[in-house]
Amino acid sequence: MRGRHLTLALLATAALGTSACQTVQTTAPGAVGIERKQRMLISEEQVEAGAQEAYAQEKAKAQQQGKLNSNSALTSRVRNVAQRLIPQTGVFRSDAPNWEWEVNTLTTDDLNAYCMPGGKIMVYTGLVEKLKLSDAELAAVLGHEMAHALREHSRERISRAYAQQLALAGVALVTGAGQNVVDLANMVASVTFQLPHSREQESEADIMGLELMARAGYDPNAAVSVWKKMLQANSSGPPEFLSTHPSPQTRIQDLQALVPKVMPLYERAKS
Repeated sequence: MRGRHLTLALLATAALGTSACQTVQTTAPGAVGIERKQRMLISEEQVEAGAQEAYAQEKAKAQQQGKLNSNSALTSRVRNVAQRLIPQTGVFRSDAPNWEWEVNTLTTDDLNAYCMPGGKIMVYTGLVEKLKLSDAELAAVLGHEMAHALREHSRERISRAYAQQLALAGVALVTGAGQNVVDLANMVASVTFQLPHSREQESEADIMGLELMARAGYDPNAAVSVWKKMLQANSSGPPEFLSTHPSPQTRIQDLQALVPKVMPLYERAKS
């Protein structure tokens, strides 16, 4: 048994050194200077195909329950804010403004939102209504989630999961061999709804989201106020949206420190 484990470990090491494993720079640094490179074991196209399937399933389920875009006024408001942010994504990725962006709302009391790979956004109505978010605060939430998609954090997390499985299942898994769209849709759904983002991914989304909202003409100070609102929303613990690292207090302090850096972008957008 030990010999088999050693063989698989050696195969994993070899596979990670081949062209199947790519070290990529998914985004330009922007004014906030995001420059971390990422290791990917699966293609962007594969992950986006899985995301489209997963998002279609979520929409169909919401539609059947009568919860998809049931509040037309709120849906329109969310889409209007998103439409101001989307053109700014080109600062980080030249292809992103031309993604097939889709923005919908789900009627639920949960405090959450997400953006799947390729720009598939869902905002939970409870997040906007319970926290009484202003447009600028909503822009902070959307910018944060859009940043996850721009940085391909889902692809990175799936790649990390594959790397872990590789040591147990063999080299073929690293290339996505045998992985169909349904498999990938399940994986995308898993990383979206179950597995928390890493500390570095959450920090990157906070920072990039701050720049996106400032460039779109939304006061970046609203990013600080929305996190404070979310922190106060549940006295027994932070809402799902704040359940990952870094701690709420740390991310609020980090955002406060970064606001002066992006304030000139906001002032320029207003002029």
